Amino acid sequence: MLKEAALGASATMGPMPTRLLIVEDDDRIRAAMRLGLEDEGYEIIEADRAETALSQMHARTPDVMIVDLMLGAVDGFTCIREVRKFSDVPIIVVSARADTHDIVAGLEAGADDYVTKPFQIKEISARLRALRRRATSAVMQPEEANPTDVVLDSGRDLVLSTAAGMVRLGGQQVSLTLTEFQLLSELAANPGIVLSRTTLLERVWDQGFFGDERLVDAHVRRLRTKVERDPANPELVVTVRGMGYRLDRR
Repeated sequence: MLKEAALGASATMGPMPTRLLIVEDDDRIRAAMRLGLEDEGYEIIEADRAETALSQMHARTPDVMIVDLMLGAVDGFTCIREVRKFSDVPIIVVSARADTHDIVAGLEAGADDYVTKPFQIKEISARLRALRRRATSAVMQPEEANPTDVVLDSGRDLVLSTAAGMVRLGGQQVSLTLTEFQLLSELAANPGIVLSRTTLLERVWDQGFFGDERLVDAHVRRLRTKVERDPANPELVVTVRGMGYRLDRR
């Protein structure tokens, strides 16, 4: 369930600090992030290449990851895709490659957010706080939500269960990241209503002030590959040109 991927206790409060895995091959940048984020109360795990990061994922089970895209023989894109095979841990991409193609590719590989270099620690910290708020909300939601399942596509038995924090297709759980689940839940809570990208940024990412609409588009594309009958011709999560996205139950 998605609640298993929650970030746990606050980084600055409680007995268990948030465990953060930093995957960065530049020693100076990695050291700067470690020092700055340790001051914020995080427990830091470091990796200078993707192979080490994957080993740390299994051995240390971090609560959140920061991944540089340019790592070496195995790049950040591949690292993220490998992590997504077994974990829903929230991931923030950092990269000097600021063009649209690389940003979207990183998001479509499975990242939840991105920051371009050069960046300030306070910006990274703000993104991490937003992820923690979302994860905390996801943990609290099952206790507060209406337990009734929402049938999204009766013909395929596609069901959204906010109480269980999961989506089922034909009785089998669909593997969604926290971002994908919250995006689908927000659309499903407003069936037949167009939600703009800005609205989705504010409600799902909780950071509309510095969010980027490409976040929404990339995650919608990933979501469609998991819930649509034909992702190239979506019938459930529909694009309304010039306005945003709408969920049409079937």
